[in-house]
Amino acid sequence: MKELYQEFDYKMHKTIEVVMSDFAAVRAGRANPAVLDKLSVEYYGTETPIQQVASISAPDARSLVIQPWDATLLKAVEKAIQSSDLGINPQNDGKVIRLLFPQLTEERRKELIKQVKKYAENGKVAVRNIRRDAMEKFKAMKKKSEITEDDLKEIEKTLQDMTDKRCKEIDDLTAKKEAELMAV
Repeated sequence: MKELYQEFDYKMHKTIEVVMSDFAAVRAGRANPAVLDKLSVEYYGTETPIQQVASISAPDARSLVIQPWDATLLKAVEKAIQSSDLGINPQNDGKVIRLLFPQLTEERRKELIKQVKKYAENGKVAVRNIRRDAMEKFKAMKKKSEITEDDLKEIEKTLQDMTDKRCKEIDDLTAKKEAELMAV
């Protein structure tokens, strides 16, 4: 019976990983290269993540330095950062792009917390959708008489437990990220 759940448990685990990567992209007042994870630039006709076309370093807690390997990409990287929702103005000196992270205001912290909660809710919805898909699969198996009514009840309880566990994980991650954002 356990092998039936593994596929769905794996999908739920992957959803948690996606939520964690979304949270990593939300800056918490410190310069973190992960804030650039979702940004990409056009490089030889292909949308390419910034990390694949430049070196990114954090010389101190409040700044990032982006040095494209191809100097022609400076403008494209600068434009990608400006059009993103980072809320940071890039400084281009012709060789590198500097991102200076200002101290977060109370208002900006609240906006970021709303964003974190949205990511968390999307994660929970994804987990519940996985549970729904699993239940549909198991109900179809019951209809074909591959499993019994009792098996279905047990499966339903196990799936609900898995879903509750993953939703609690998301809640814990959310609380941790909120605390990180509110720390001055």
